[in-house]
Amino acid sequence: MARPSDLPLDATLADVGEFGLISRLVELFGTDERVLIGPGDDAAVVRVKRGHVVVSTDVMVEGRHFRRDWASAEDVGHRAAAQNLSDINAMGGSATHLTIGLAAPADLPASWALGFARGFAAECESVGATVIGGDLTRAAEVVVAVTVLGECTQAPLVRSGARPGDVLALTGRQGWAAGGLAVLGRGFRSPRALVEAYRRPQPPYGAGREAAEAGATSLIDISDGLLAEAGHLATASGVAIDVRSGAFDLPEPLLAVGAALGADPLQFVLGGGDDHALLGTFPDAASLPEGWLVIGEVREGSGVTVDGGEHDGPTGWTHF
Repeated sequence: MARPSDLPLDATLADVGEFGLISRLVELFGTDERVLIGPGDDAAVVRVKRGHVVVSTDVMVEGRHFRRDWASAEDVGHRAAAQNLSDINAMGGSATHLTIGLAAPADLPASWALGFARGFAAECESVGATVIGGDLTRAAEVVVAVTVLGECTQAPLVRSGARPGDVLALTGRQGWAAGGLAVLGRGFRSPRALVEAYRRPQPPYGAGREAAEAGATSLIDISDGLLAEAGHLATASGVAIDVRSGAFDLPEPLLAVGAALGADPLQFVLGGGDDHALLGTFPDAASLPEGWLVIGEVREGSGVTVDGGEHDGPTGWTHF
């Protein structure tokens, strides 16, 4: 069987064929001892020794969630894996296995699909997770659907546990990907640090489990925007949340983009997503694990405010 590197550079998916591509993808993803049945049957089977099984699914659509002229195939693979792995992280769990559905035009270069797979596999490998199967079909544009399985060795963290008096805290980069998206949208490629943050997020893997062990009362992944996700926590918990704008130390690249675009760099932090930072509530500041920053508080009432008042800027991405 030809190795992925042996494919002609101009080979398309139509040239390679569905099962020809599947055979090459299986070579890239490997397996582990928890896989009882891997790719090749109607479904995969994995062993679960203890705790809880956690499952999440996400979809990425070309032109809406990514552009091939803004990011390489490997970048898109990293992003697709990261957004799913982060969902398990936000439950206080650890990702173990994933399946991928890939829909693509017949004239998509096969090298793009394999590059995507390499990036996806590398991101999964960084947390010890394994790709165990998936599906391929034709579509007018590239669509990626991923299901991730994980496990929690303690009670999963949910969005509905925040209580008045809790502190609101953040861990991970926030606003960097939004800054990178703004730069790309204007046709630029710098500051490079922000563009790379958009192309390849760096979720704080493991921080969800640490938060659970530290007694966090609620937790959420910031995929659509900090204020939007804070709103989900507030609604699910039946509380009000106030965010302190002065709590954020804005990095120099965000300040530079704000100045260049005539935008308030704080808006990238408050309304930006795709960094996959974690937002959580804790009983008090003393209970925070290392690397968490207090950015607000939980109060009686409902809704989200900034510095005690309504926020008149963007709060995050909406899909419809």
